[in-house]
Amino acid sequence: MDTDVHALRALAQTYFDAAYDMDAGKFASIFHPASSVTKIADDGDIGVTPVATWLAVVRSTKAPKQQGAERDDQILSIDVERDLALLKLKLQIPPRHVTDLLSCLKVNGTWTIVQKVMTSKP
Repeated sequence: MDTDVHALRALAQTYFDAAYDMDAGKFASIFHPASSVTKIADDGDIGVTPVATWLAVVRSTKAPKQQGAERDDQILSIDVERDLALLKLKLQIPPRHVTDLLSCLKVNGTWTIVQKVMTSKP
């Protein structure tokens, strides 16, 4: 269990670094290719975006690092059950503060993100 929590903390740090740099390649290294990003869409309904489409948006988003923003990364919780884990993270991507729930599975001994559910506020 401690090994898994350590590995999941490392995955969260990679996630935070990728978000601060808006590094699509770094994000791709921790997301399963079949994963998706889910949030409330602009029309108020559920919006589900395949990770490849989401990564294209990441590539065109100005990085918080480029904006001179200070980092505000927090791991709120890590819950592990055998080969399943749920990470709850908070971070800042100006002008928004984001909360992410990352569902992870341990695939061939490596933790990978299989679903991201997110919300944000200004």
